Amino acid sequence: MKTQISPGRLILYSLLILMVIVYLIPVYMTIITALKFPEDINLLTSWDFPDRINWGSFSQAYDKLGPNLTNSIILTITATILSTLLGSLNGYVFSKWKFRGSETIFTLFLFGMFIPYQIILIPLFQVLRALNIYGGLPGLILAHVVYGIPITSLIFRNFYAQIPTGLIKSAQLDGAGFFRIYCRIVFPLSAPGFVVASIWQFTQIWNEFLWGICLTRHTSNPITVGLAQLAGGQAVNWNMPMAGSIMAGLPVVLVYIFLGKYFIRGLLEGAIKE
Repeated sequence: MKTQISPGRLILYSLLILMVIVYLIPVYMTIITALKFPEDINLLTSWDFPDRINWGSFSQAYDKLGPNLTNSIILTITATILSTLLGSLNGYVFSKWKFRGSETIFTLFLFGMFIPYQIILIPLFQVLRALNIYGGLPGLILAHVVYGIPITSLIFRNFYAQIPTGLIKSAQLDGAGFFRIYCRIVFPLSAPGFVVASIWQFTQIWNEFLWGICLTRHTSNPITVGLAQLAGGQAVNWNMPMAGSIMAGLPVVLVYIFLGKYFIRGLLEGAIKE
């Protein structure tokens, strides 16, 4: 029995396929340019797949971006772990240990989510310099941890709101305290919340550029800054920046490929739902 597709659905699918093609054109151009030799890159043949493959573009880009890649890995992993753990504790407090004025404090706390990077750049620079951690990874890690706490707190607060309060009360009657309840009951149930918060923070921190170029010196620049410097100058061998952009974007793509279903599952379980 043949299933007929309605004209409206056919038009919709056609538009979606067209949008996917348009969206993937830059990806295609990036890949084929990275695989070309510098002398084969020109406007006339920019759309053509290379007749000869230049895998050396990736090794050359890695030689240039290797230290920046290491900096980004250290920065992203450390800041993501710290911000999610602190957000988990905050969410635990604001959902299960409410106190007088906690809702007002939580609302004010969330204002940090809406502060643009550019507004606090100069005060942040002054604070890091006063703390003597400007220019290195510790200062940048601290900035991302503090800036990420509001969104991670919101994620965990709404996730923990689904845990029955009676479970917490029963543990209190048995003599369990704040941290024991968190470690024995709340934390083991937090996997979906940690997946959502970690993927969100990983993506934001890895892709961030402004703080990376303003708050670190050359030796501590993350990969986004190194990639911009790789493409700078008057004469550019575009195969190297394209190969570098693939290297810079691949970790985030892999995270969503392998953990994307858990991210969606965490969202559907109400991790960021009021």
